[in-house]
Amino acid sequence: MKPRVLIDAAAVPADRGALIRYVDGLVAALHEAGADLAVVCQRSDAERYGKLAPSARILPGPPAITNRGARLVWEQTSVPVLAKQVGADVIHAPFYSIPLQPGLPTVATVHDVTCFTEEEQHGSVKASFFRSATRTAVRHATRVIVPSKATREELVRVLAADPTRIDVAYHGVDPALFHRPTEQEKRRVADRFGLHGHPYVAHLGALEPRKNVPNLVRGFGEAVRHLSVPPALVLAGGQSWDDEVNAAVAGLPPKLRVVRPGYLSFTDLPGFLGGALVVAFPSRGEGFGLPVLEAMACGAPVLTTHRTSLPEVGGDAVAYTEPDADSIAGALRALLESPERRESLSSAGSARSQEFTWHLSAEAHLVSYQRAVES
Repeated sequence: MKPRVLIDAAAVPADRGALIRYVDGLVAALHEAGADLAVVCQRSDAERYGKLAPSARILPGPPAITNRGARLVWEQTSVPVLAKQVGADVIHAPFYSIPLQPGLPTVATVHDVTCFTEEEQHGSVKASFFRSATRTAVRHATRVIVPSKATREELVRVLAADPTRIDVAYHGVDPALFHRPTEQEKRRVADRFGLHGHPYVAHLGALEPRKNVPNLVRGFGEAVRHLSVPPALVLAGGQSWDDEVNAAVAGLPPKLRVVRPGYLSFTDLPGFLGGALVVAFPSRGEGFGLPVLEAMACGAPVLTTHRTSLPEVGGDAVAYTEPDADSIAGALRALLESPERRESLSSAGSARSQEFTWHLSAEAHLVSYQRAVES
């Protein structure tokens, strides 16, 4: 008999970034797998999760939990009550923090350990919260789910976590959302950026320090400054708090163009990623690296770093660089000068992306839920 699972999706923010696509993809795949689900969420997300998992019981929280502090209190006091009311066998907290007195087994997803290993790359308040939540999850959750073997190894190394209580469940990619774009999709997105057919290098992700965007900007400048018609650099995603990005952009030669469109809708992402000469994601560390997988699924040649989980995702289907600006410049220049290499990476990445599905991720989660109940 399958356990009844209460998924606490109340922490889903409005921007629906990479970690949010994890919850959406997982909930839909668990429904398709016939899981017995209840989903706690923000009221504004109730209709969405109802469509993603029509058989699930959707439990909208009170309006006050849009405030993070109120949500954390509500998580401790009300989520265990709701779990008992719906007869749940296990609670899954997909965003680190868990109820401390749940009254039943809990599973927590820990996405990465960079708040410990790259502490200087996080804001002090954010890092403090994630360190505390991660320690609590490792200590008190019945099972811990991580999105890569690298994250499991880091949890064991940094926090002396018990590896027998950690389950690896890779993320997936939704082929309905992320696919090779049509020429019309590419043109529509490029026109929105004001590029109108002009080639570009793409980056997708929050402009925060560990994403290493300042070094990407500097490396891009070195890689293309000699070209008579250089490509643009498009930095899509939240602006976050990395002031160094502005300084790096200001230091580029005037002829180089940088476009910062902010958040893009899901419908824009295939055209944006698949229309790029190269998608550059030189992160200093990731728990998984979902933008890399999604770019591969869109047929984009990808340049990333050989750090933490990223080689598990990219394998031999992406190009690698060290995270410093000079290395990025050399690797990016080599790709821009070789259409054959870009085409090879495009084909290899597209094929490899098909190995990562939300169906497989859901199966791994179901195993973890069952282990939690049995323990």
